[in-house]
Amino acid sequence: MKRKCSIVVPTYNSAYCLENLVQRLELAIRHLFDDYEIIFVVDGSPDQSWQIIRSLANKNRKIRGINLMRNYGQHNALFCGIMAAKFELIATMDDDLQNPPEELAKLLGEIEKGFDIVYGTPIQEQHGLLRDLASKATKMILSSIMGAKQAKCVGAFRLFRKEVRQAFMDFHGPYINIDVLLSWGSTSISSVPVKHNPREKGKSTYTLTKLFSHAINLVTGFSTLPLRISSIIGFLFAFIGIVILIYVLIRRIFFSVEVPGFTFLASTISFFSGAMLFALGIIGEYLARMYFRIMDKPKFVIRETIDHSIAPK
Repeated sequence: MKRKCSIVVPTYNSAYCLENLVQRLELAIRHLFDDYEIIFVVDGSPDQSWQIIRSLANKNRKIRGINLMRNYGQHNALFCGIMAAKFELIATMDDDLQNPPEELAKLLGEIEKGFDIVYGTPIQEQHGLLRDLASKATKMILSSIMGAKQAKCVGAFRLFRKEVRQAFMDFHGPYINIDVLLSWGSTSISSVPVKHNPREKGKSTYTLTKLFSHAINLVTGFSTLPLRISSIIGFLFAFIGIVILIYVLIRRIFFSVEVPGFTFLASTISFFSGAMLFALGIIGEYLARMYFRIMDKPKFVIRETIDHSIAPK
């Protein structure tokens, strides 16, 4: 049985490949779905991406465009596109053709087995050693947060049922991770191996610094694990402090020996100060997120939309 699908593509610096992406998408999905729409969300791209999307949408009513006011991040752009999707199935993919549109048939075949969320897991990623290692570390963190083994298979290439988004329709935090939000709606998750092509042009904007920042936002934004670690370290260091106190008292009472002063005291103070600052840093991260929630910082702001599928009144 064929279905209807909304395909969400966050777009940044991809003017060079948008026309090719649309051509390949149309050829790949024409026989898969009764109807479809392609939603491009331009995430503050400085190139000509929006102008090209406007031109493509004027020629093809199945193409929709959303232009954000500035760069909010890939997951925020995805959130925007997912909220705008109309059809019963929603697919997400990168804009650089590393996710071959032809592989969407594999995701559709898997979701028709009854799953709510299906990921296309690259047979071999084409990012480079450091990026791949950072990606694997992030997936391990996701696995802990989502509580699902399939979290290790997450990626930008996804297909899920529209009903899943009901779980996060009212989410208001400025820091977003789509995979965690999807896990709020369902744990019926599967994955299929898919091809992963090298970039045709340019390089990824995800530097190691951005990946590290993303991992910090992921852990502190959607999990209490860092607070638990902080508590454990606090108890551990308190135990060490008691042991040191007992050691000093035994040396003084039973052996009448003073523990050498400055070196021992300075090292102990440094040891405990480091632990305290670590715990305060973690608490500070959580307070910062609470602060932004209180400020009601927006997830995104839309500058302009294109939707020729809506008949003019």
